[in-house]
Amino acid sequence: MDLDLRKLRYFVAVAEHRHFGRAAQQLYIAQPVLSRQIKAFEQELECTLLVRTTRSTELTAAGKQLYKEAQEILAVVDTAVRRVHDVGRSDRRLTVAFSPGLHVSDAIRAFTSRHPAIETDVVPARWWEQDLPLRDGRAQVGYLRRPFDDSGLRTISIGHEPRVACMSAAHPLACRDELTSADLTDQRMLDTPTRRTSSLEEKFELIASGQGIALVPLSVARSYSRPDLAHLPVTDAPGAETCLAFLADRREKLLRDFLEIATATLLHA
Repeated sequence: MDLDLRKLRYFVAVAEHRHFGRAAQQLYIAQPVLSRQIKAFEQELECTLLVRTTRSTELTAAGKQLYKEAQEILAVVDTAVRRVHDVGRSDRRLTVAFSPGLHVSDAIRAFTSRHPAIETDVVPARWWEQDLPLRDGRAQVGYLRRPFDDSGLRTISIGHEPRVACMSAAHPLACRDELTSADLTDQRMLDTPTRRTSSLEEKFELIASGQGIALVPLSVARSYSRPDLAHLPVTDAPGAETCLAFLADRREKLLRDFLEIATATLLHA
């Protein structure tokens, strides 16, 4: 049988609200219509998905399984639609993702000067999933900092930037001009697998309060400059590679033009 995506979305709304009335309001349809669609869906699947009582609506075992599968199915469908839409408008619009601290404005200005009719936009790439805007269709190209998942992507290396040790201005090491990795051996580091933070703002707030030290790219440290923080060069710390990244199967002329312009612009920045 062919899966009816409309009925699947109806089912997901009921499963999330556990209430036909609230689900119908979210879907902007009448509750009797929603009830008939769910009943027809159950008949098509030949199993009961929901059990209704006077007080609640509960998922059956089959319903729980379908709800789990539906979240993945609808996510894939939504991503595909965004990508199709993006390709359809790719001759009129270019969106660039960028990692924290990296500045792509010079490249966009240079591109816009040659393509004034093209609308450009930017989207931030969160540090723990920098490649996501490229994969879900929100951006055609990213100015990113390694490491990130580059499977299925093509990359153009732009350069390397140093990492610095960021610490509270009151830390005993803050008075030094520079550090080595050995100086950090006995220090509490915040960028270890045992102490991940959900955002840079959270990380720097913890650092400023004396909770530890973090090795961060220099551009990130400068972007979050504040008087209660200090950042020192670490002479033997490996640099962070910056690069332009895009999906390997993208071939649009607009993207190729941007890559050419951005490469030349960012290499000389």
